[in-house]
Amino acid sequence: MLTVKKRVQSVLFVGALQLSPALYAATAVPQHAVVQQAGGYSVQVGHLRVTSLTDGSVPQDLYKLLQRTTPQDIDKRLAQNFQANPVEASINAFLIELPGHKVLVDTGSGQLFGPGNGGRLMESLATKGIHPADITDVLLTHAHSDHSGGLVKDGQRVFANATVHIGKPDIDFFFNDASQQQSGYDQSYFDIARKTLKPYLDAGKVRTFSGTEEVLPGITGTVHPGHTPGSAFYTLVNNGEKITFVGDIVHVAAVQFPEPNVTIAYDEDPDHASRVRNSAFADFASDKTLIAAPHLPFPGMGYVAHNDHGGYRWVPVTYTNRAGD
Repeated sequence: MLTVKKRVQSVLFVGALQLSPALYAATAVPQHAVVQQAGGYSVQVGHLRVTSLTDGSVPQDLYKLLQRTTPQDIDKRLAQNFQANPVEASINAFLIELPGHKVLVDTGSGQLFGPGNGGRLMESLATKGIHPADITDVLLTHAHSDHSGGLVKDGQRVFANATVHIGKPDIDFFFNDASQQQSGYDQSYFDIARKTLKPYLDAGKVRTFSGTEEVLPGITGTVHPGHTPGSAFYTLVNNGEKITFVGDIVHVAAVQFPEPNVTIAYDEDPDHASRVRNSAFADFASDKTLIAAPHLPFPGMGYVAHNDHGGYRWVPVTYTNRAGD
């Protein structure tokens, strides 16, 4: 495993945002920041409904976070997308409604980022008439704070009736004291994984998988190490249609689609994370796979397509708001 130097602290995305005024002024464009109502956006996959739920958004300083690039290239890519550093990152979770199961893919940040920074998943579920006790399963793409944080509140399980599914390598890694010293990954990541997952482990409500396994009827989990050792994709197939929930394969559409070799400070193994991203983008573009990503602009669902320069581009789902045919 690649040894990495100490990384950004556990409060994912939320950190120092002091920028050079001259640098910021050179790239500034209106960002149209405004508080939005909580809620979700649904699509049909076969006979099933899949809903993207907003947990809120948080600012991210890409100069500090993105690696294998430069501030100048970041500014260029952002300007092409009418953005400027720092950018706002969505925190999306996803609800899958199966017969007999209500399934969450990730749980947002919960209390971990503090007031006003994420933590709105419960509001979004409430707009759909869903209570925490209704959730039967949680599919964690990995054990970082903005994905597992919503599992607990004041140290107690939020989803008392849910089984948490997670790639076994994440449990093996984050619950092994030797892993931190061997990898150099910041201790805060280990602390948060234990804080959010241990109540479910103690209750016997964690189910792990390795490689590729069917975790629920019609849903396959596949471990893709790199971002974390147990990072996973989940693919739902129903009536000939599918959607793949990709976790943190991509954080910044404007930069990482055209330049998939760009990594981020949160990657436990940046080389492996880059290889996973390149391979997955190629597959998704070739197969025209619908994907769901937790940090792309809400609702975070769409397609990967080739661009004209050897990279890729993001094509969001088309907004639809009418009665069905």
